[in-house]
Amino acid sequence: MTAPTWDPGQYLRHADHRTRPFHDLLARIGTLPHEPAPRIADLGCGAGNVTALLAERWPGARVTGYDSSPRMLERARTHAGPLLDFAEADAGTWAPTETYGLIVSNALLQWVPGHTARFPHWLDALAPGGTLAFQVPGNFDAPSHTLMRELAGSPRWHDRLGGLLRHGDAVHTPAGYLEHLTAPGRTVDVWETTYLHLLQGEDPVLDWVKGTGLRPLLDVLAEDPDAEDAFLAEYRGLLRTAYPAGPHGTVFPFRRVFAVVRTAG
Repeated sequence: MTAPTWDPGQYLRHADHRTRPFHDLLARIGTLPHEPAPRIADLGCGAGNVTALLAERWPGARVTGYDSSPRMLERARTHAGPLLDFAEADAGTWAPTETYGLIVSNALLQWVPGHTARFPHWLDALAPGGTLAFQVPGNFDAPSHTLMRELAGSPRWHDRLGGLLRHGDAVHTPAGYLEHLTAPGRTVDVWETTYLHLLQGEDPVLDWVKGTGLRPLLDVLAEDPDAEDAFLAEYRGLLRTAYPAGPHGTVFPFRRVFAVVRTAG
């Protein structure tokens, strides 16, 4: 798996749909310790639009968004304020140096191999009554991803693109997360939701994955525009069959896995 180069503009083209799971995650987070001024970390803040929602929910909190992409951080800093800032950090190695009321992560951990090994470090950094909350995509067996992997591994593309993409083991099942997170002194809430996003426009599923899962391949193909066009043409045709346009748009089922862990107060 290759860390992608992010394009904030492309990612935000479907911001409303992408933000929906964060709103649902946020709705399950209760009172934080030290309210109304808790310390909050947003791991994988991306373009900063969801980090800004944390600052709105807890206007007295000191909130820091962390991301490893300079381009995303540049966009995120347009949301910065007196109590809201952003810093470069890799979630795979980030170690808290202070106590937090909330550590939250939105659609990041699928990019962090072995991310469950980070949970003890983050949970240890929570104040009594603090919360760790995250959501990850659970759609790696959906046609959008299986077709991408099959095409990248096909004879025409294998030498250039084989082995670059995440597979189903990039995230755990809800039961797997429950097992990793449950311990005495913790209240754990794990669930999954499948959203039926009704996407608009021409080839909207291709447009969606250009902002996320397709990024590692686009990074490699960027040096050869003819090859990029050829790959996208093949993939576009496969997606049109898998996700046919309907009279009201293109239905894009998207499964998400959520977890909220609260420590004893």
